[in-house]
Amino acid sequence: MTRVVVTGAAGFIGSNIIQGLNARGITDVIAVDDLKQGDKFRNLAKVQIADYVDADTFYDEFAAGHFGQVEAVFHEGACSDTMELDGKYMMANNYTLSCHLFHACQKRGVRLLYASSAATYGGSDTFREDPAFEAPLNVYGYSKLLFDQRMRRECGNDFQRTKAGKTHQVVGFRYFNVYGPHEQHKGRMASVAYHQYHQFLKEGKVKLFGEYGGYSPGAQMRDFVFIDDVVAVNLWFFDHPAQSGIFNLGSGHAQPFNDVASSVVNTMRALRGEPPLDLSAIAAQGLVEYIPFPDALRGKYQCYTQADLSALRATGCNHTFADVQTGVAQYVKWLANQA
Repeated sequence: MTRVVVTGAAGFIGSNIIQGLNARGITDVIAVDDLKQGDKFRNLAKVQIADYVDADTFYDEFAAGHFGQVEAVFHEGACSDTMELDGKYMMANNYTLSCHLFHACQKRGVRLLYASSAATYGGSDTFREDPAFEAPLNVYGYSKLLFDQRMRRECGNDFQRTKAGKTHQVVGFRYFNVYGPHEQHKGRMASVAYHQYHQFLKEGKVKLFGEYGGYSPGAQMRDFVFIDDVVAVNLWFFDHPAQSGIFNLGSGHAQPFNDVASSVVNTMRALRGEPPLDLSAIAAQGLVEYIPFPDALRGKYQCYTQADLSALRATGCNHTFADVQTGVAQYVKWLANQA
C-alpha cells in the first residue's frame, strides 16, 4: 500500500489533496497539522487518513524514520498569512522547517512536493520561474523564495538531478490565487470568492477595492485558480516521479476581480431563480460596492498576476484549468449546499 504524508493536512490545500488521494483509493495518509485552531478538524473529518501527528513532533520523528516506508510528502504546512509581520516566526515555519524536511526526505528516499507561492514575484510584472523576476513584497514571499533558492542550490538550478545523493523528486508549486471548498478557517486570508459569497448573503452586495495602481475600480487582475486544478497538478507530478523543479501553478489567465464579483452575484441570483446581469447592471443595482483601497496594503499589493505556464507545459502536464466563471460558480453552489 502506498503511504504518503500531507503536512498542513487540515488546511485548505492539504485537505483537498487528501481528498484527491482518497479518490484514487489511497488512504494510508499520515496527516500532519497543528490544531490549535480546533475548528479545522472539519476538513479532516471529511477524508480518510491512517494517522494524525502533531506538527510539533512530526518532523523529528519523520527524520528518525518512525513512519516506515513513505512514498512522498505533500508539504502544504506553512504560515500563509501574507500580512504576518513576525519575520522570525515566518522564517522558522516556512524556511527552516522546510529545509529540515527536505534533508530528511533525501535521506529516506522520499519524494517532496511542496507549496511555494506566487508571492515570490512580488512587484514583478513577469511571472516566470526565473530569479530575474523574483522580488517579494513581504516576509511571507521572502520565506517562500528563500526555500526555492535553497532547492535550486541543493538540486541544481535547473533541477537536473546530477549531484551525488540528490536523486529523489523535489517539486515546488508557486500557487497563485487559489479558491474553493474547505478554506473557511482562513479568516481574512480566505479567497475573494469566499468573502464575497458571505457578503452577498449578509448584505445583498459584494465589496471590491476601488481605483488603485492605475486600475479602475475592481479591475485589478489576478490569476485565480480553482482548488480542483491545484490538486490535479499535484497528483500529475505524483504520477511522474522523474519530473522535478519549481513550477507556477495558476490558470495562466489573469482575470479582473470584477469577474469574480459577477460570477458570485449571478450564481447567487440563479440559485434564487433570477436572471443574470452584466457588470454595469450589477453596479447600477448596488450589488457591488467599491471601497477605498486600504492604506495598510499600499506598496505591498500585487495589482496584476498571471502565471507563465511554459515550464509546466514543458514537462508534459497538459491539464486544462477552469476559468473564473466556471470555478466560482461551482464553488458558490458548493457553499450554498453547506448552509
